[in-house]
Amino acid sequence: MIEPDFLPGILSAASDLAFVLSKTGIVTSVVLDEDQPERERLSHWVGRSMRDFLAVDSQSKFDDILTRMADEWAISTPVELNHVDEEASWTYPVSYTVHRVGPDGDILLLGRDLRIVAETQQQLVQAQIALERGYEERREYDARYRMLLASTSDAFLFVSASDGRIRDLNAPAANLLGGARDELTGAPVAQEFKDRRRGEFVENLVSLALSDVSSELAVQTRRSRRDVLITPTVFRAAGERLILCRLTVEAGRHQVNDRLTHNLNLLFAKGTDGMVFTDTKGIVEAANEAFLELIDAANVSEVKGRSLGDFMARGQIDLSVVLENAMRSGHMRIYSTKMTNEFGTRTPVEMSVVHLNNGAKPAMGFLIRDASRVEAVRSAVQMPVPNMADHNVAELVGSATLKEIVAETNDVIEKMCIETAVELTRNNRAAAAEMLGLSRQSLYVKLRKYGLLKKDEDS
Repeated sequence: MIEPDFLPGILSAASDLAFVLSKTGIVTSVVLDEDQPERERLSHWVGRSMRDFLAVDSQSKFDDILTRMADEWAISTPVELNHVDEEASWTYPVSYTVHRVGPDGDILLLGRDLRIVAETQQQLVQAQIALERGYEERREYDARYRMLLASTSDAFLFVSASDGRIRDLNAPAANLLGGARDELTGAPVAQEFKDRRRGEFVENLVSLALSDVSSELAVQTRRSRRDVLITPTVFRAAGERLILCRLTVEAGRHQVNDRLTHNLNLLFAKGTDGMVFTDTKGIVEAANEAFLELIDAANVSEVKGRSLGDFMARGQIDLSVVLENAMRSGHMRIYSTKMTNEFGTRTPVEMSVVHLNNGAKPAMGFLIRDASRVEAVRSAVQMPVPNMADHNVAELVGSATLKEIVAETNDVIEKMCIETAVELTRNNRAAAAEMLGLSRQSLYVKLRKYGLLKKDEDS
């Protein structure tokens, strides 16, 4: 049997607060150790209802406790109640275990003070709020930084002083270096300039940035072959030294390039000959107004993204011939064919093709001229035969009949045409036959006739 004198000590050891309530919720006793300061502060609770010292949100919980304890001896799960004492001017939460004691239905509340837990939770909440605020500020600064890089027309590079790699750059800098922004990010900065070594180049940039006299480093870009001046500035961010490099084109060269670009844009927009730029597979990327008029297209969107072979009379055969020859030799001067529109109308043209191999994104440039007027003039006016040809043909008169002379001349011309077609198509017999308007069988017959088949093919 526990002595009554020891009971407060045992309860205070098992809990921070202990109350004995009547079955109606009146506080009959505050069981605390005499040394605890809370004893004096809670003494005025005795004889009053516990509901008077509970927050509004906890009063319904307390009513539920009284209802349940009328039928139960204990509540298995702890109940958290928030106390409010206006007289003592304090508020704190307590977690109680509830037990019924005595024959009269008295209730024992053993509580653990949750103020330390609440303070810890409040500190965690404040830390989380501060962390979120830091993230928001960081996103805001990052947005400002990105907006500044995107809106400025000057070219800027951010280079790591430790490894010499490009950390970031804006679109004007990528355009000046002749590469894509994603491709250049993370690449060694020295390899983007001609005749530069990584370690030596970065050391030069740092030395220039730290020198008392403002100076620039003259370099030439490796891809675009542009002469530029680098103005470096060293700063530290997150413990890492970075070099902010401002790239400027030399004044004289910049003016020439701007004027040339302006003139080329005007030529593309107002030129009378069709100009088309495609990728290496012949997919149209840009076309001028003259080309749209040639194929009766209303807008460039009707041709952009389509194969240029769709508008050629012999389709993919014509396109393959000009692309292969241009990529092999760098250009193809004159190629005669016909352009066709969506309605089937064909227009004779002469085109020249150039392989624009800029390394990063090679392309093909087509210059297409309307040859319909030239064809009309050629058909109306008979071209004079050269004197040597007159002389050679004249020598045959008397030695052969007119029919034999004409047949011999036709054979020479036919052989030349077949040889040219086979050469243009790189010995693609099917493409050469379609180009000449012959069947494959007829082409093989003529190849054998003029001895243009290899021995192993003829056997």
